[in-house]
Amino acid sequence: MKLLVTGATGKVGRALIDKLAGTCDIRALCHNRPLNGADVECVFGTIADRDTVRQAMAGVTHVVHLATCKETPDEIMDVAVKGLFWVLEEARESPTFQRFVLVGGDAAVGHFVYDHPLPVTETQRHTAYQGCYALSKVLEEVMLEQYEIAYGLAGTCLRAPWIMDRDDFRYSLSFGPDQFGGPAWSELLPGDVGDLPEGAVPLALDAGGAPLQRNFVHVSDLVEAIAIALEHPAAVGQTFNISMDEPVDYAVVARYLAASRGLPAVQVPTPYYSTWLDNTKAKLLLGWRPAYDTARLIDEAWDHERSPDDPRKVWYPG
Repeated sequence: MKLLVTGATGKVGRALIDKLAGTCDIRALCHNRPLNGADVECVFGTIADRDTVRQAMAGVTHVVHLATCKETPDEIMDVAVKGLFWVLEEARESPTFQRFVLVGGDAAVGHFVYDHPLPVTETQRHTAYQGCYALSKVLEEVMLEQYEIAYGLAGTCLRAPWIMDRDDFRYSLSFGPDQFGGPAWSELLPGDVGDLPEGAVPLALDAGGAPLQRNFVHVSDLVEAIAIALEHPAAVGQTFNISMDEPVDYAVVARYLAASRGLPAVQVPTPYYSTWLDNTKAKLLLGWRPAYDTARLIDEAWDHERSPDDPRKVWYPG
């Protein structure tokens, strides 16, 4: 296998390369950051440039497409549409190409922005919410599907919710400026952040006032699913939800942190809906199982200690 990883310097790309190092020949397509410490071939340039993509795709048998943007309108169409188009074009014309794995997102089905009264399966229609990021995830999935139909391209979409690594989950529950991702709890809080008790975490409430349930996946579980999908015959032409077995319930989180670490919780009303991303199909067809549940996600996030030369840095907004 000669594997091309786009978006290789992100958290998923780097974890995938670390897992597969020594098992196959890996090439990384990097935009503006090097892969420090990784013994892989790197091609530098923008995925929106066809010559760069052609160079990266030369001799490749398998592709894992991770390159993406968040709410960055000036860049997102170049990466999500043009970039993916060039990679797919090179794949269909390549004499060596065998398998394409796209890592999509539950933003393509609206995650908690829309009311999903039933578990969200892979048959859920695309429902992008406002902004450019969710639209880009829909377009990515549709493009891959159409290349599968029109050209018989062997593709797989792994649809992931919010991807957690190391101390990400801890910072996703911060009321301060170090909060990771959204929603911005401080903007939804009825009172003033300065009045909160020390160490407080949000107990998010959904649009109906019940504890919010939101889907997550740990990066190692997603990487394991990618590794399986690269070669599993049942993965071809399929979309799979890759998530924890149950969504994270913010009331469960609040109780666990109160019992295990003595942290207080503060109720935060939100306009969002609880959703349950159903991963049954991936477990049935691929034999994949997530190793992380809510307790493990919490404990590892709070127990993680960063070294002085590993500061926390978020590379994209959102």
